[in-house]
Amino acid sequence: MKIRSLAPLAVLLLSACASAPRTPQAPTPAATPAPPVHAASGTAQEAFVPLASASGSLVSGRATLVAVAGGVRISGEVGGLVRNGAHGLQVHERGDCSAVDASSAGAYFDPAAGADQRGVVAGASTTRIVADGEGVARFDLQVAGAVLGGGAANDIAGRALVVSGATPGSFSARVACGVIRVVR
Repeated sequence: MKIRSLAPLAVLLLSACASAPRTPQAPTPAATPAPPVHAASGTAQEAFVPLASASGSLVSGRATLVAVAGGVRISGEVGGLVRNGAHGLQVHERGDCSAVDASSAGAYFDPAAGADQRGVVAGASTTRIVADGEGVARFDLQVAGAVLGGGAANDIAGRALVVSGATPGSFSARVACGVIRVVR
């Protein structure tokens, strides 16, 4: 009989615990992502870029990229440029040349910072190339701090290489674009 008389008391105590106010707990802080890591070298040794016209230009060309100590060497040739004119050759943040004006390639990419550059562009990721009297520019340049492959913050594989320069009615238009593709 004593067991029966304790049952209503146990139910009463358990219901009191369930309805008691709970002490608030501090929310768990969201994990902050680690900053991107720069690599001293990539996983690839060579890449290739076919440069196709953009912005209604007749500019096209090719570039070969080779991993070297301290960066990536870019050499190649671009034709259809303004004769005897200076043009830009830059790595851009996205490997997407689908927009007619190559704007889909995004902003300039700075391998030293591991991020796109907004505003003033400086450093090795911006390079001037000069066309000869036939409108052809041959170049052999180095992008300091860049690597090919591996996905590090300074990896340029899979990004776009963009040629900028004058076209009729547009100064500094993106006149050619190609995606950096690893060969080996």
